[in-house]
Amino acid sequence: MKISIVSTLYLSESFLDEFIALSLKALKKIQCESYELVFVNDGSPDQSLEKLLKKKKSNDNIKIIDLSRNFGHHYAMQAGLSYSSGDYVFLIDNDLEVSPLVLESLYKELVDNPKIDAVYGYQEKRKGSFIERASGHIFWWLINKVSDFHIPQNLLTERIMTRRYVDKILGLKDTNLFLVGMFHWIGFKQKGIPVVKNQRKSKSTYTFKKRTQLMVQAITSFSGKPLVWLFNFGIILSIISALFIIYLIFKKTIYGDQIQLGWTSIVAINVFVLGLFSTFLGLVGIYLFKIFNQVQGRPNYIIKDTYE
Repeated sequence: MKISIVSTLYLSESFLDEFIALSLKALKKIQCESYELVFVNDGSPDQSLEKLLKKKKSNDNIKIIDLSRNFGHHYAMQAGLSYSSGDYVFLIDNDLEVSPLVLESLYKELVDNPKIDAVYGYQEKRKGSFIERASGHIFWWLINKVSDFHIPQNLLTERIMTRRYVDKILGLKDTNLFLVGMFHWIGFKQKGIPVVKNQRKSKSTYTFKKRTQLMVQAITSFSGKPLVWLFNFGIILSIISALFIIYLIFKKTIYGDQIQLGWTSIVAINVFVLGLFSTFLGLVGIYLFKIFNQVQGRPNYIIKDTYE
């Protein structure tokens, strides 16, 4: 039985010593002697790659995939999963917000239930500031509101998966990746267990901009409901506009010159409608751009070097 521990590198230099030490400790606890530590360098601007290459000299089980540039967290994780060869694959971030020691409880849950193909971690209570917690709740509420299937809330990166489960994930040909959604879209019997997530020692690399991009990616990759809502809203708006026009014509006919429609009201209505249509066209444009990306057939990532 072989376990692959897969993690991505981005500003990870300060975490690597402790992360590797705890990973080896976790493997020892579950009595696993056959393993590989797969690291994907996602264009990290620090010395993470150089540090790992030094570590590799004393541990040949460390495998490194060096991407040609920064492709993004989910694409780097996909690269790591593609490269992994273990019977079980443990996916984890190396920023130590979640300790690698969680492998023990995840692994036990998986092997004790042969019908389960994935065990994932989730937060019972979100950490961070009020804004961070509130935005997290809004994110998961919105995702499940528009998604065609349920995604558990407050999911973490950390999960252990069987080989067949990972192979099915890799069989999906999505260009626009939202791995959290893909993990649950494919089905299989999965189980979540609560995991403690600590406060990050340094500033998170997931900026507000990246979180917003992830939310847009998640919504537009896994649901067509926003387009249906736009269509329904357009119909309602058209009916209301038609009724309003009929109402104005009726009042003008009855009261004549006593009713002054005025340019102000007309301009206000036009601006309002223009704003709505701009929003609608922007959303439709996002979907069209995703189709464009998909049909281009470009790879989700490009590997520059591998260190086995």
